[in-house]
Amino acid sequence: MALAIDLNADVGESYGTWRLGDDDRLLGLVTSANVACGFHAGDPLTLRHTCEVAAAHGVAVGAQVSYADLAGFGRRFIDVPADALAADVLYQLGALSAMCRVAGTTVRYVKPHGALYAATVHHLAQARAVVEAVAAYDPALPVLGLPGSALLEAAAALGLRAVPEAFADRGYAADGTLVPRGRPGALVTSVEEVAARVLRMVQEGVVVSVDGTEVPVQAESVCLHGDTPGALGLAVAVRAALAGSGVEVRSFVG
Repeated sequence: MALAIDLNADVGESYGTWRLGDDDRLLGLVTSANVACGFHAGDPLTLRHTCEVAAAHGVAVGAQVSYADLAGFGRRFIDVPADALAADVLYQLGALSAMCRVAGTTVRYVKPHGALYAATVHHLAQARAVVEAVAAYDPALPVLGLPGSALLEAAAALGLRAVPEAFADRGYAADGTLVPRGRPGALVTSVEEVAARVLRMVQEGVVVSVDGTEVPVQAESVCLHGDTPGALGLAVAVRAALAGSGVEVRSFVG
């Protein structure tokens, strides 16, 4: 059976006059789009346009939910009570669903952003709050997250589809978690290195950590961050490498 992988990217993160990434072109290369929901980035006009472009390209839209942290771009941990966090997730899902509806598409999955993503690797209360909100909104929505995370365990426990992902442009620690941003090796920006490591993730289920350890990775999707320097070039190189190796690129939600 031929190998297949989803390629997802964070998009919709511009805000007002502040522009981030080349979403229109990036959406022509990925198969799933983690669209900001206004809490860490993304003004209403940006979100509507992003959903319209994603729909035009047949790209699956996912809600990238976050802490309410515009100033910190959602990359600062916030000790939000579980009930408040669940309400925040529901609020964001509702907002993005409206934009999808008028664009002729729907929210197809949910993925936490930034510090919330990192927190739900080990923070049981926050992981459960996110998943319980998704289940309350639509139990058919898959949850995208780090393999072995509390988030995916909580999703599976509630009967949601738990989808593991790998990262093309982020450094890995030896334990399979991501190197925190700001530390050496947190970002991988070499076109050649990113393309090669994605191929190895898909074909061998392995990625090399920042200390040289070979780390097993299980992934149905590979993430490229829209705000990584040279993100568009990375996406082009990854698509070319996958095509050249006979790997089909398709969304994990079909």
